Amino acid sequence: MRILVWHVHGGWMDAFVRGPHEYLIPTTPARDAWGLGRGGRDWPANAIEIDPADVADAEVDVVVLQRTEELEEAARLLGGREVPTVFVEHNAPRIDVPNSLHPLRDRDDLLIAHVTHWNALMWDCGTTRTTVVEHGVVDPGPLYTGRLERFGVVINEPVRRGRVVGTDLLPRFAAVAPVDVWGMGTERLPEAGLGDPVVPRGDVPADPMHAALAERRAYVHPNRWTSLGLSLIEAMHMAMPVLVLATTDAPRSVPADAGAIATDVTDLVRASRTLLEDPEEARRRGAVAREAALARHALPRYLADWDDLLDDAVARGARRGRATAVALEGSTR
Repeated sequence: MRILVWHVHGGWMDAFVRGPHEYLIPTTPARDAWGLGRGGRDWPANAIEIDPADVADAEVDVVVLQRTEELEEAARLLGGREVPTVFVEHNAPRIDVPNSLHPLRDRDDLLIAHVTHWNALMWDCGTTRTTVVEHGVVDPGPLYTGRLERFGVVINEPVRRGRVVGTDLLPRFAAVAPVDVWGMGTERLPEAGLGDPVVPRGDVPADPMHAALAERRAYVHPNRWTSLGLSLIEAMHMAMPVLVLATTDAPRSVPADAGAIATDVTDLVRASRTLLEDPEEARRRGAVAREAALARHALPRYLADWDDLLDDAVARGARRGRATAVALEGSTR
């Protein structure tokens, strides 16, 4: 089928476009948030850039949205055509939890696909149909060496997002070994006053970042309140031992023996010393992490789940269209 989808979350799209469909990605000369296109990523040829002006004449079987404002834009580009719609909810609610009302609640014209069961539990979507498609990632392979007595972490905008992503916790791990931080906006880390052992590494393409990350002794996931991070799942795929706050949906994906998972940061720091002092134990726990990631977050499972969801969305859309046509026909008699 042909899917209209904007390039919003690069890591999520990296897996999504690996399916058997054609992915029509709006692209503008500005390459901005409404027209990033492929964004220079090494995606399959079936991830097709399309001028927004050409969407009206394009065959589109289903629309996959990731931002609420895309609803209006998709309707405009499609020229008013009714196309089955799926909204991907990437985020955990941030306001009035657990009574958070989803902005697309109580609708019968779309489906909300949550990326974690935690999100599905915490958002009040009313009567809108919902489902969960847990993350899948492209397997970078068991790259882990752990040869450097340092920790690695991937956080986008660590200064702006602060406590949400656990930036304030990094010095506690840096007291054990230096913490290298990759991601967008990491150049601002010095202004946060976290100390020299918290080292910004910048926004680096996936392949070199994975190779560098895999040299660190362990991966730190200090996020307090975000959806399950793709970088954590990738680190587990690489057979890195992981040190994870047991918040949101992390306990569902991270076994205790994959490194350490706890809400007590002291426990995680204690485990980080163990991994630093015992490379063999670190490798053993990393192997557990990889096995768990492959069992729950493998790409084939993810793509199969999306195929089932999209097939159902298109089938329901066809039934809805037939029902509307019959109703209109009856009203004109």
